[in-house]
Amino acid sequence: MQKKRFSPRERAEDRIIARQNTADTATPLMDFINAPEFGRDRGSLPSRADRKVWLKYGHVMINGVVATNVKTPVLPGDWVELNQTRPFVVFSHPRMQIVYEDDDIIVVNKGYGLLSVGTGSARKEPTAYDILKEYVKKKHPSNKIFVVHRLDRDTSGLMMFAKTPEAQEAMQHNWNNMVLARTYVALVEGVVRDESGVIRSNLGETSRFEVYSTKEQGEGRPAVTYYKVLERGGGYTLMEFSLETGRKNQIRVHAKDLGHPIVGDRKYGAKASPIKRLALHARTLRFAHPITHRDMNFELPIPSKFIGLMRHS
Repeated sequence: MQKKRFSPRERAEDRIIARQNTADTATPLMDFINAPEFGRDRGSLPSRADRKVWLKYGHVMINGVVATNVKTPVLPGDWVELNQTRPFVVFSHPRMQIVYEDDDIIVVNKGYGLLSVGTGSARKEPTAYDILKEYVKKKHPSNKIFVVHRLDRDTSGLMMFAKTPEAQEAMQHNWNNMVLARTYVALVEGVVRDESGVIRSNLGETSRFEVYSTKEQGEGRPAVTYYKVLERGGGYTLMEFSLETGRKNQIRVHAKDLGHPIVGDRKYGAKASPIKRLALHARTLRFAHPITHRDMNFELPIPSKFIGLMRHS
């Protein structure tokens, strides 16, 4: 997994001292921020007592992560920020975690049951977009979030948002070339015989928003899904899916076509929902960074409930 890219930047409403550890050895955090050269270009330096209080209450970050322990090692090359104005904004939400963040993008682990973005329906519920928008605006009122792609409400896993229009445009307008790998894991009903394979069909959608598979020429849009078996057990199969195309509900429909619907997916033929969720998880996401063009590669663990159901049924 990529280490956070960190570049200290001034925030208009904050007074921040930033310094990199250029030594060859690690230094305890309290010693590092108490060194005379820490913020020497600021004129009047905060007192040792001030720094101790700021450290306790979240005013100090190492490489963009808040640190409160005086003994936390500041490793060679690490950047330390001390905000004299207020504690740093820390993201915390029970349905979503930030996996990576820099000046241009945010990669999150979205929980199942959470909408990616609003649907325009009358019922208003917080979405991943809403949650991240509130977070970045706490840092600065002018900050914004931009949608790059979506995950179904009931699909968990890796999802990316842009923090600038330039990053959004670079990803959306060149998605197939920018995204280098994107795989999902799913627990499906029954025992899949073939170790791997490919499913091809056209996908259409009914007036009731149900996606269906068809072989009819000129109907629907082409969809191609590759799969391989990871493990079998308990009357279930753990599978990896990768997409050549990215149609709505594509994996769910193609799993049904295979004769092995995804566990919990009653909409597309599942018999039961033993773990009370759709057993589909966006596990890996690899892409070229829209601004720096670095190779960004993220991977999440397989949800424990998938493994547990398969091995203990």
